[in-house]
Amino acid sequence: MAQIGLKNLFAAEITEDADGNESYGSPFRLAKAISADLSVNSSTATLYADDGADVVITEFVDASLTLGVNDISNANAAHLLGANVDANGVLVSASEDQAKAFAIGFQSKSARGGDIFVWFYRVKFAIPNQSLQTKGDSISFATPSIVGTVSRRNKVDANDQHPWKAQVKDGDPGVASGTISGWFAGVYEPGQSGDVTLSALTIDSKTLTPAFSSNITEYTVATTASSEAVTATATSASAAVAITIDGNSISSGDTVAWESGPNVVKVVVTNGAASRTYTVTVTKS
Repeated sequence: MAQIGLKNLFAAEITEDADGNESYGSPFRLAKAISADLSVNSSTATLYADDGADVVITEFVDASLTLGVNDISNANAAHLLGANVDANGVLVSASEDQAKAFAIGFQSKSARGGDIFVWFYRVKFAIPNQSLQTKGDSISFATPSIVGTVSRRNKVDANDQHPWKAQVKDGDPGVASGTISGWFAGVYEPGQSGDVTLSALTIDSKTLTPAFSSNITEYTVATTASSEAVTATATSASAAVAITIDGNSISSGDTVAWESGPNVVKVVVTNGAASRTYTVTVTKS
C-alpha cells in the first residue's frame, strides 16, 4: 500500500501487571514526525512432502522502527530512554538507564486516497542517533532519529493472539467512524467493538482545559463554586456512561458538592467489549 506523508506521532506508556500483561496510559504527542522506516524480521519454516513444499509458515519475530523527528524534548527523551532530567533541566544519560516500553501510533495518507492510522503495541527505544556538521555555504538541517525494537505484546487479544501492530484506513468497508475518530484518544484494543466516545462533557458552564474534544480524555477545571452539575453524553445511543466523583457514583446531570482542592471526575463509556475513560480534575479554590 503506497503511503504519502506522516503526522500525528503519538506514544503511550506501558505498565504491566504481575503476569506481564500490558495496559496503556493516555497517548501523548511525541514530536513532529519527519520519517518512519520499519524493517521486519520474520521466521519461515517449510514442511516438504512428495518432493515439494507442502506447508510454509511465516511468523513475525520482531521489527526495527526508525523515526525521524524534528526534535525530542528532554522530558520525552527521559521518558522514552529511562534517563533523568536533573534540577538544572539537563538530560543526564547513564549506563544504568532502563528504557521503558511504549505503544507508538501515527497517521499517513494512502496514495489512493484516505488516511492510514497505525499503532505498534510494544516498542523499546535505544539512544537517539544524530548527525552533525559544520555550517557551510548552504543551510542543512541535522535532525534526530530514534530507533526502537517492535515486539509482540504479552497480553492476548480476543483471538488469543499476541498482536504487534494495528492498522486501519478510513473509508474501508466495515470501519466504524468511532474507530477513526478515537484512534489517538487511546491505544486501539483488538476485538473491541462499538463507539466509546463522548459527544459532550460539561461541568456546568465552566470551560474545560483543553477545550472538549471526543478524542481528548484528560481535562482540568478551576472553580470557586460550592457545587455544579456534571453532564456527559455518549456519541452512540448503544453506549453506557458511568460517572464517579472521587470514587462516588452519580448520574449525568446531577449537581455535585465540591471539596476544597482537587476533585477527580471520571466518566467511563462502555459499548460492548470496548470502553474509554475521560478524566476531569476540578480544583475548587
